Amino acid sequence: MIHGFGACKEHWRNNKKILSEIAPCYSIDLIGFGNSSQPKANIGREVNDDQTFFYSFDSWAKQIQSFCESIIKTQVILIGNSIGGVIALKAATLLKKRCKKVILINCAVRTLDDKKLHQQPLLLQSIRPLLKFTVKQRWLSKALFNYAANPSFIKNVLKKAYPSGKNLDLELINMLYQATQRVGASEAFFGFTNIFNDYLAPELMEDMNIPVDLIWGDKDPWESIKEAQDWFNTISCICSLNIIKGAGHCPHDEDPENVNKILTKLIQQAK
Repeated sequence: MIHGFGACKEHWRNNKKILSEIAPCYSIDLIGFGNSSQPKANIGREVNDDQTFFYSFDSWAKQIQSFCESIIKTQVILIGNSIGGVIALKAATLLKKRCKKVILINCAVRTLDDKKLHQQPLLLQSIRPLLKFTVKQRWLSKALFNYAANPSFIKNVLKKAYPSGKNLDLELINMLYQATQRVGASEAFFGFTNIFNDYLAPELMEDMNIPVDLIWGDKDPWESIKEAQDWFNTISCICSLNIIKGAGHCPHDEDPENVNKILTKLIQQAK
């Protein structure tokens, strides 16, 4: 189970116990998040050493590949939420036959990627060079991160991500807040906001032979349900689309009762 941006392995708190009853399950912290290492971001690959990390979908996918091959050592089903979905898809291409299925939960659409720039308003296209220059300023990125790294700001973001308000509790807020208080926490934010040209989910699925299933909260303010429906209707490797009504960006945690039933069925089908 692969978490999304700003989250951690505990974000699967309402899923692990149920899923572990039918199969061994694992959730890990992506590099830069939770309790994982938080190395300095290398945004231009200008330094190649053990002290920096190129925050990218390739790097995180290789982390998942390494974990699967060295720890799990058998076939896996990858479940990813948000950017964790893109990482799951890329990791599946690296694992090949070791991956039996990929389940995407409100997968990141990445509307601001350079490859989608032509779809943006002309104003946004024109200011893209300025935006790129601005986010490369580490001091500014750290200031923005520090502004956002407080419980009240996190709660306001979660209100958008969890429109029903279910399971938006102190445990969740503290879980996300505590991770922001570590010394290197701002580096993952800096590295991620400088990802302007990386993998898009449809590209990764274009020639994929591994079955993919979609689970989508229909009230997601960032990843439109229409996008999920378009993927389901046009991408051959996608086997199913399960819509969670009233849920937002993280239905696995907002509405675990319904999502766990779907996950259980999909996992058992893959056995």
